[in-house]
Amino acid sequence: MEDFEVIRIDLEKCSGCGICVSACPFGSIEMVENHPLIKEDCRLCGSCVSACPLGLISLVESSKKGDVEQYKGVAVFAEQRGGVIHPVAYELLGKGKELSKQLNEPLYAVLLGCGIKEAAGELAIRGADKVYVYDDPMLREIREDPYADVLSKFVKEEKPSIFLIGATAIGRSLGPKLAAKLRTGLTADCTGLEIDPETKLLKQTRPAFGGNVMATIICPDSRPQMATVRYKVMKEAEKNSDSKGEIIEKKMDYKGISDRVKILDFQPAKETVSIVDADIVISGGKGLGEAKGFRLLEELANIMDGAVGASRPTVDEGWIDYTHQVGLSGKTVRPKLYIACGISGAVQHLAGMKTSDYIIAINKDKEAPIFKVATLGIVGDCYEVLPILQKKIMEYKKNGKLR
Repeated sequence: MEDFEVIRIDLEKCSGCGICVSACPFGSIEMVENHPLIKEDCRLCGSCVSACPLGLISLVESSKKGDVEQYKGVAVFAEQRGGVIHPVAYELLGKGKELSKQLNEPLYAVLLGCGIKEAAGELAIRGADKVYVYDDPMLREIREDPYADVLSKFVKEEKPSIFLIGATAIGRSLGPKLAAKLRTGLTADCTGLEIDPETKLLKQTRPAFGGNVMATIICPDSRPQMATVRYKVMKEAEKNSDSKGEIIEKKMDYKGISDRVKILDFQPAKETVSIVDADIVISGGKGLGEAKGFRLLEELANIMDGAVGASRPTVDEGWIDYTHQVGLSGKTVRPKLYIACGISGAVQHLAGMKTSDYIIAINKDKEAPIFKVATLGIVGDCYEVLPILQKKIMEYKKNGKLR
């Protein structure tokens, strides 16, 4: 793919037979006025080249390997729901500001939606030098096709060298589609980003092989350098009322915008305390012995206004739903207090909670790895320790000593 840039069709000699359309495995060719048209999402696989009976289709070699120098700046996709910015965008701005200073380049934020202009001001006071706003009814609901098309046009116009997206459910779906459109690389679920002082390339670090290896990845030959970044890993950009970020309202260009999905209805999830946003998370592991152990954790969480988390083995056993899973294959949390009950401390789990402000570990095995990262360790049976802890907390709350 690095050796080719575009597909070329000799339309003057084309008979309009349409064989290339049926030959394309990705549906990236359509007939327009009896002639084939190559869409932006073409993978350059070459299937149409070999299929054309007249030999009128060819892959054109790229002559733009030096155009990476044209790209400057760090861009952040500001995810929003109902006009409310997702906190991961502020984390990306915090890291983005750090990267842009090292490169001596501007920091951009890109905001898509409908009725979102007020939210743009928050991005400006969080450090964005420019906030690009696409406010249009077509963008009211988040859908991959129109969002990827709009962001693709933005990148081609503004040419940021780095593009960061939150590794949320939306970001993990949108990021790969956008990277494919831009024909650039994408590192998923990053936990670390830094600029190489010599090459000025973005070093993108992410866990690999089940968390046993931390892989550092670079993208030297294409732009932008793209990464999705885990939520609750980076520090949020602080508000600064003196920031003078420019808000730029972009007009929607509907040409080339695809929209294959129509949302008929939206049913919000039941209101529960999210483990990602909770200040207190009480998690259980296989050391609980059985599923009913989570009832004890739920009681304690209700008393402390916290959320219940879990290790992967308990989810695999069906003791608790996947939405509670903490770790590499679950969610990353950063609460003020994390209580690990019967969790041994496998590296996969630690990667999702070790940045918590205060960690209390309860485990019968005094050699459990969890004690190495715990602020306070209690060697004991959870079924003996937790009732005592719950009783003491109730006493403190009753006396007004716990707030």
